[in-house]
Amino acid sequence: MKVLVSGGTGLVGRYIVEELLNAGYQVIIGGRHAPLPRLFSRPVDFAPLSLDPDTDHIEAFDDAYFFVHAAFSHVPGKYRGGEGDDPKGFKRLNLDGTVKLFEAARRAGTRRCIFLSSRAVYGDAATSHLQTEDLLPKPDTLYGEVKLDCERALAHLAGPGFAAVSLRATGVYGDLLPNKWSGLIDDYLDGRSLPARAGTEVHGRDLGTAVRLMLEIEASRISGAVFNVSDITVDTRDILARIQAETGCSHTLPPAADKASLNRMQTAKLEGLGWKPGGLPLFAETVKTLARRLVPRPAQA
Repeated sequence: MKVLVSGGTGLVGRYIVEELLNAGYQVIIGGRHAPLPRLFSRPVDFAPLSLDPDTDHIEAFDDAYFFVHAAFSHVPGKYRGGEGDDPKGFKRLNLDGTVKLFEAARRAGTRRCIFLSSRAVYGDAATSHLQTEDLLPKPDTLYGEVKLDCERALAHLAGPGFAAVSLRATGVYGDLLPNKWSGLIDDYLDGRSLPARAGTEVHGRDLGTAVRLMLEIEASRISGAVFNVSDITVDTRDILARIQAETGCSHTLPPAADKASLNRMQTAKLEGLGWKPGGLPLFAETVKTLARRLVPRPAQA
């Protein structure tokens, strides 16, 4: 079956695409530009697609049985605060443009739509340290507000023949290059002072597995629902301590961050469908791989 993936060439979208390719799906990358040759491990198709709400992209869905919407327009390197100095344009593309794509998918006869949402819908000031899907969302950023409005618009469109689900993902890490931790690792190896910072993370492959589960499970069990996607809590020290062990770099590690103050996401609802994240062993394996790929090795004599 063919799956149209918007944002499939992005730092997060690539993991989703690779998981689908490995599972045998035919993937259509929807975007403004075709992916570079050999970006993915297997061949993909391409369909022009954008977040412009004034453009009808229904033709992009002609061959798509499923639609995974991972595209998002933002200031480079930022999601929260990604509107920069143009909140109106940010909302126009990411809310109005997204809803227009949902509507086009439904009109085209696409059978399922999976929306990549965010833990930002809960806001950072949640009263409970354990964020469950039935907790009242209280986004405190425009990013979170837009994601929540998209979730609600998609749920409203759900119905017979059009299963719709939103995945509230936490920070996504992995071993593909370019990598979100490349700058952090470079700064450490160069001896720069680094702040203590903690966050919740899920491996991109585990996010891809969650997406695939949404495509394969009985539609009545997921349509109109939202699911948390999260796994581990790590800080900059956890990441760099493993880089230090792999490289022998003697630079001082940042202090440990306060992980206890973080709001954690409960994933029992997703795990009840059979999802199993990789946990700390996958984290350790991933950072080891990153060290090998990012850190130059001495030339052999």
